[in-house]
Amino acid sequence: MRSNRTAWGLLAPTLLVLGFAGLLPFFYVVYVGFFDWNVFSKTGDLVWAGANNYRRLVFDTEFLAALKRGIVFTLWTVTLEMVLGMALAQLLMREFKGKSFFRAVHALPLTVAPIAVGATWRLMTIPGLGPLPYYLRRIGIDYNIGRYAGQAFATTVLMDVWHWTPFVTLTLLAGLTALPREPFEQAMVDGANRWQILRHLTLPMLRPVILTALFLRIMDALRIVDEVWMLTGGGPGTATRYVGIHVWRVVFPKTDYGYGSAMSVLLLYFTIVLCWLLLTAITQARRETD
Repeated sequence: MRSNRTAWGLLAPTLLVLGFAGLLPFFYVVYVGFFDWNVFSKTGDLVWAGANNYRRLVFDTEFLAALKRGIVFTLWTVTLEMVLGMALAQLLMREFKGKSFFRAVHALPLTVAPIAVGATWRLMTIPGLGPLPYYLRRIGIDYNIGRYAGQAFATTVLMDVWHWTPFVTLTLLAGLTALPREPFEQAMVDGANRWQILRHLTLPMLRPVILTALFLRIMDALRIVDEVWMLTGGGPGTATRYVGIHVWRVVFPKTDYGYGSAMSVLLLYFTIVLCWLLLTAITQARRETD
């Protein structure tokens, strides 16, 4: 009994911080989502709206389009990061000259703050000043992310891949390093080629690590705001206005706090459901591995 009290006493500061920093804002956002609230309205008071804000979301074509763009962005970025991350992790498992230097340089993007990443890519892509438009023009490509929606979308995808592929690489590399060597040595003795070893040994044994990396990257990609905001501001038009940027525009420039809160809660619910499905897959994979 005494040990339990001591344990709860040690945990109490952490639980208090988590309650104030995590749970209290969450319940406040859920509460505000049931009101119409614009601080610049005539009274500035909260007006009870019930479930009307959530009902509006179902028919809000701008919100649904932003959600769809965010999902497409997530599919492109996460797919490219997982493929490149696996290829680079396999490369780093081999010995070659300059391996330590390459690994250190490859991990550098992880040390840069997202807002600095967006600013850097913005400088590289400014027409008439940045190196990317200059060199692409020399091979006949008119590159302007302020004019062409497809180029703006592709650039945001490349920026995210450049920033977060090292995270996937290092995660998969840690998983590859921890795998037992005996099954691979036995497969090589039996004459299996590299593709067969990758398909029938590496990927099945690495599945819990792959799903964990997938889980973390999907959550991050769905809520991306600052990098894209610094690079394109959500434009041109609505080409890169992903759901996080759309919520920001509703909450701050329009000061529609009630509707913005309802959007945030629905987006959180969507993310939780997606993560629950992935978590179930991870748990199942670990049971099969054990």
